[in-house]
Amino acid sequence: QVQLVESGGGLVQAGGSLKLSCAASGLMFSRHGMGWFRQAPGKEREFVAAISWSGGWTYYADSVKGRFTISRDNAQNTVYLQMNNLNPEDTAVYYCAATAKFPSGATHTLHYDYWGQGTQVTVSS
Repeated sequence: QVQLVESGGGLVQAGGSLKLSCAASGLMFSRHGMGWFRQAPGKEREFVAAISWSGGWTYYADSVKGRFTISRDNAQNTVYLQMNNLNPEDTAVYYCAATAKFPSGATHTLHYDYWGQGTQVTVSS
């Protein structure tokens, strides 16, 4: 059974930082592209960042480019999202996802096979 478990969310002031982690089990982690998405209340789930199976390729939404960094540790079956210079517009539930069909990474929710339960990030002004 595939499980993706996010952690690291919380409440932070604007300008602060958080690092999210997503621990994967039940899949060949090193053969999957991984992504982070977020969903704010009343809005659709949106792409944040993605990383290829090797970590060699990364992709970011324009809204987070230069502030967020995605990385992965295949030995630990974990993907990370370092978030710096957070602002209230970053408030959302953050989800990690895994895709076997797109090991180089993907930016659309439909391209992902497995999802975590999400972790809340709240940025106060």
